[in-house]
Amino acid sequence: MPKSKRNRPVTLSKTKKKGREHKENVVNSIRDAVEKYDSAYVFTFENMRNLKFKEFRDRLKSSSRFFLGSNKVMQVALGRSVADEIRSGLHKISKLLRGDSGLCFTSLPKEDIQRLFNEYEDYDFARTEVELKEGPLDQFTHEMEPFLRKQGMPVRLNKGVVELVSDFVVCEEGKPISPESSRILRLLGIKMATFKLHLICRWSSEDFEVYREGLEDSDIESS
Repeated sequence: MPKSKRNRPVTLSKTKKKGREHKENVVNSIRDAVEKYDSAYVFTFENMRNLKFKEFRDRLKSSSRFFLGSNKVMQVALGRSVADEIRSGLHKISKLLRGDSGLCFTSLPKEDIQRLFNEYEDYDFARTEVELKEGPLDQFTHEMEPFLRKQGMPVRLNKGVVELVSDFVVCEEGKPISPESSRILRLLGIKMATFKLHLICRWSSEDFEVYREGLEDSDIESS
């Protein structure tokens, strides 16, 4: 195994002492995580909810560690090129730290991490009440009737037309939106903010994988 370069000193200039110390602590913590855990992931997020993210992170705290913050500081910790990366290949994930992103270090199998991230989404609180009135639902085709019933809607087919047999409240103002309600709202074209996490790539000492499409090869090739 190549000798680790995690103890290489890092200079973070043009900051106040307190800010510099904090950034250096983050750099050292990330480098410790590289040595402690088997793999590292870059992830992005939509509509961040700090409390919900803390709950997600706490579920994995025995096997994983998360970092959010300055992408530049995280890139410095990992290394931004072959010349300064602390482990072979880490500069590739460093290049993919962009925008609203973070790092997850873990010893869990990749199949478990992929499942946990892909399945996780948290639905926002409704900002208004959405109610559907009894009668025909012309916006839905007859093929959708079984799906709508599975979402809890009191529907039936009447001469090939989906019909709501009684008034139905999809969501109420100030109350959490259930997964079923969220699906119905999407079908109705009503957008609600949903906190979601997306895996971008995975690094380990043996391999490197990119999960999200649309990333240019030049973004991850070593210079």
